[in-house]
Amino acid sequence: MTYLNQLAFGIYPYIALTIFLLGSLIRFEREQYTWKSESSQLLYGGQLRLGNILFHIGILGLFFGHLFGLLTPLWVWESLGVTHSLKQMVALIAGGTMGLVCLTGLSILLYRRVTNARITAATRKRDWLLLSWILGALLLGLLTITESAKHSDGEVMVQLMMWAQHLLTFQGDAASFMLDAPWLFKLHMLMGMTLFVIFPFTRLVHVWSGFASVTYLIRPWQLVRKR
Repeated sequence: MTYLNQLAFGIYPYIALTIFLLGSLIRFEREQYTWKSESSQLLYGGQLRLGNILFHIGILGLFFGHLFGLLTPLWVWESLGVTHSLKQMVALIAGGTMGLVCLTGLSILLYRRVTNARITAATRKRDWLLLSWILGALLLGLLTITESAKHSDGEVMVQLMMWAQHLLTFQGDAASFMLDAPWLFKLHMLMGMTLFVIFPFTRLVHVWSGFASVTYLIRPWQLVRKR
């Protein structure tokens, strides 16, 4: 079990990150015409706006919540006077809310994709894989709320934070923090990391363009002269 734990939470994260970054770069270099969200709006616009907005609000909230929640050093929270139990309670409320918003949006998008023949016909196998994987990771994440409620002291949350931060700083003992973690958290983290593995091979690559579009706000003025 120790070996499998080291493989899953000490080595696999770096493999996933390498595939995520290198795969995205290769995809952009070799297949730029496939670098898009492949919107189904032209096939059928019904229910798209509501589902799309809810899904993106939820998933972005979850992404940044996980990012800052896991990678912010403990001393920062302690210097702000935020206890482990308080941080966990806020994380449960915020994460649960964003999770439900994301689930509602994803359910709407899945429903229209399944019930509309034109969209179903245009849906590729990799699309079904992506949607089902996000759904599975999302449901597992919501289930971890019940497990977190059993540990109101926030110690499990601290374990996850130490694991993520030790990975980020390339410390070899990172996997040890996951050894005694509840299996729901382990499975959720594995599915989350695997999402980064399949990222470069799906329509998710358009996320890069979304973040890059922020530079549009600070672009230099374009000088246009009359002939």
